[in-house]
Amino acid sequence: EEGTVDILIGTHRLLQKDLRFKDLGLLVVDEEQRFGVLHKEKIKQLKTSVDVLTLSATPIPRTLQMSLMNIRNMSVIETPPADRLAIRTVLTRFDRRILREAIRRELERDGQVFFVHNRVIGIEKIGALISELAPGAEIGVAHGQMRERQLEEVMGRFIGGETRILLSTTIIESGLDIPRANTIIINRADQFGLSELYQLRGRVGRSGQQAYAYLLIDPSATLTEQAQKRLKALQEFTELGAGFKIAARDLEIRGAGNFLGTSQSGEIASVGMELYVKMLETTVAELRGQTPEQEVEPKLHLSLAAFIPEEYISDSYQRLYYYKKMAGLHREEDLSGILAEINDRYGAIPPELDALSKIMEIRILSRRLKVSQIDRNSQGVYFTLHPSHDISPVAIRRLSRDPKVRLIPEYSFQILLKKEAGSEDVLAQISRYLHALAEGAG
Repeated sequence: EEGTVDILIGTHRLLQKDLRFKDLGLLVVDEEQRFGVLHKEKIKQLKTSVDVLTLSATPIPRTLQMSLMNIRNMSVIETPPADRLAIRTVLTRFDRRILREAIRRELERDGQVFFVHNRVIGIEKIGALISELAPGAEIGVAHGQMRERQLEEVMGRFIGGETRILLSTTIIESGLDIPRANTIIINRADQFGLSELYQLRGRVGRSGQQAYAYLLIDPSATLTEQAQKRLKALQEFTELGAGFKIAARDLEIRGAGNFLGTSQSGEIASVGMELYVKMLETTVAELRGQTPEQEVEPKLHLSLAAFIPEEYISDSYQRLYYYKKMAGLHREEDLSGILAEINDRYGAIPPELDALSKIMEIRILSRRLKVSQIDRNSQGVYFTLHPSHDISPVAIRRLSRDPKVRLIPEYSFQILLKKEAGSEDVLAQISRYLHALAEGAG
């Protein structure tokens, strides 16, 4: 309060009402995912003009969504430290044979093991089981209900290398850097959140050695759909620096929460996620003094077979993922990138998907030119322009000189095509005329 301290480092204690600052200029919040909305509101109340830098390997869905919408600025560190290897992640039912082998392999290479069991009740029983699986290995037990001095002694022995196996609750989630510990076993992994699992997995693999993470689930348990998605995401994103992708998948699974309330995740059921985000983006732009551009979503009625065949991509989740990815594109070069990725993963592009990609290219061009509708019938193809289109009169005059084109009042024109024109020819003609108009667009 007197201003004699330049930098103050502390826990949540810094947010208490009795602490006052003389001239607070910068607030750095580490491990942002450990703070609730009410904590963050208190941070805002400290001083309205304070600069805030929040750090997190896996930001809360609401925080990530605010960054993606430009309410906050975002910076992503993607380069891992030198010599680091990706952590191998194994999802398995609770099996004594697998546990014995995992622990034995780590101890034989003079390493250490984390065993996470997030229940204080029954933790001694798990300790006895580990003693059976690894006879002779010293085991330390750590949890939040232990006395401070006792906990400090257990952690000190493990950090010093005297204890080879540490059985603990999630108190090890952050802040530990033990290069010799390169195997982590997480019991009942289905009961943990996605960001929590990612943080726990990050306790190993902090040296140049190959690290392993075992996610154990109860043999008799039936996993919920959300738990399955969480565990699948953790197996999918094993590369170094995958925290941002994990957070994005968490946002997809749990929803973005409520920006004006205390919920940091959840679905916005009343209006739908995409509409809600668009409304917020528009409002943010208006508050910044910008005029939000009116977006035109083109309607295409082309009567063509265009889809991702089931026999080509059998996984329905993956098909939906690529449909959604293509539908949200705004640049043609991004479409080429997705097609290259699909071709690399699943082989040569089938005709139906090729047609779909051409339709998506037409949609991207139409959106840019503000073509609100394209309809195909037996006589040809009708194009309807939105009243706010910015195609130049020169381009329209040039179009009118084409013998195949018939201009129609009220922002419309028709391309005359032969009845027997094939799908490829129809799509090629539509694309050609849209590119011609794009040359004269503002």
